[in-house]
Amino acid sequence: MHAEAAIREPLILGHKTYHDITNDIVGPIENKAPRGWYVLITIAGLIALYGVGCIMYLLSKGIGTWGLNKTVDWAWDITNFVWWVGIGHAGTLISAVLLLFRQKWRMAVNRSAEAMTIFAVIMAGTFPLIHMGRLWVGYWVFPLPNQYGSLWTNFNSPLLWDVFAISTYFSVSLVFWYIGLIPDFATIRDKVTKPGMKKFYSVLSFGWSGNAKAWTRFEEVSLVLAGVATPLVFSVHSVVSFDFATSVIPGWHTTIFPPYFVSGAVFSGFAMVQTLLLVMRKVMKLENYITVKHVEYMNIVIIVTGSIVGVAYITELFISWYSGVEYESYAFINRATGPYWWSYWAMMTCNVISPQVFWFRKLRRNLAFTFFMSIIVNIGMWFERFVIIVTSLHRDYLPSSWNMFHPTWMDVGTFLGTIGIFFTLYLLFARYFPVLALNEVKSILKVSGESYKKEAAKHHHH
Repeated sequence: MHAEAAIREPLILGHKTYHDITNDIVGPIENKAPRGWYVLITIAGLIALYGVGCIMYLLSKGIGTWGLNKTVDWAWDITNFVWWVGIGHAGTLISAVLLLFRQKWRMAVNRSAEAMTIFAVIMAGTFPLIHMGRLWVGYWVFPLPNQYGSLWTNFNSPLLWDVFAISTYFSVSLVFWYIGLIPDFATIRDKVTKPGMKKFYSVLSFGWSGNAKAWTRFEEVSLVLAGVATPLVFSVHSVVSFDFATSVIPGWHTTIFPPYFVSGAVFSGFAMVQTLLLVMRKVMKLENYITVKHVEYMNIVIIVTGSIVGVAYITELFISWYSGVEYESYAFINRATGPYWWSYWAMMTCNVISPQVFWFRKLRRNLAFTFFMSIIVNIGMWFERFVIIVTSLHRDYLPSSWNMFHPTWMDVGTFLGTIGIFFTLYLLFARYFPVLALNEVKSILKVSGESYKKEAAKHHHH
């Protein structure tokens, strides 16, 4: 046991003590925020306001302001919806699945990944809502007794599956995230001196005492929630894929969709975690906790899920030919060589070819390169959803009704706006909440801290 532990790279660098960990995490919350934070939140806030404006305009004018037409009746809105839901998968995967597998490296990254999940799911949820066009009758999707006699919820509608999948996913993730935060809020409560902040964090920490009984219950609840959240990782994106897979449109009705959407979601989720964490470890000076080793582990997940997605693409291509259904093969020929060929090849390059560079140890440990790649992956995953939706719809069985889809400034504005709202929420989180699960990180200090590792190695050699 000791031999193995001594050889592995430490997960916490810089000879930290328990007190240092508290100071490093609570310091940025207690003191004034760095200038960079104000700059970023201003930019994000402006984009967010623009997005809110776009959504208001959209609801006042109707979704004809989007580039939808008679043939392409789903486009950017559903593309963005699936993209955001996908990004939300890394948090639950890191927390729940890796908790059940007892992986220690998740502890430094899980908190920010969970926060990211929650904000991404909120962004995803806005799209089906505004896609309805008439938001004020949105309550019709719930099976409420109503004054309209026979009007009842159509549970066969994919929109409804999304409503249930997302509300379940959101509520479980929120509870999971918040429960994990309680001990950390208590630590901050005991540390800060300003009376206003003390009050705020003591309300948030629900009177956490930190005695043995509280910790036992905390761990039991975490395990139960992890057990509930793990099937959710698979169910949510499978349901989203059924929106397509249960239709009869060539290019959509594929049985491979659920597993392929799930791995694609984890793929894009981890890429987003990298994008956010690499910036955060710099700004919040967390280099000692979010180490190169953590980045490398996440890149390995990206290799695995990216390769699964690659296999899925190739399977799709093969089956479209092997099925002998000419409409099916045409859907794929049109994807690769039709008017939207560029989006198909962008997706192939970004999602299948690019993660393979991480097989080189030097590259997967290079932070700047990882940051660049994480953005590339998310662009690729956005294109994947775009390709699936638009290229399957724009040329149907009747050449006379073939059509091209062109996004309007409203499509773009709504999408950019949600990115702005997402970053605004994330920045607020990073400022006022502990971005590192500090009590969990403390729990692995003795086995994974740098000074302790050195001690263990010394004893091992003697």
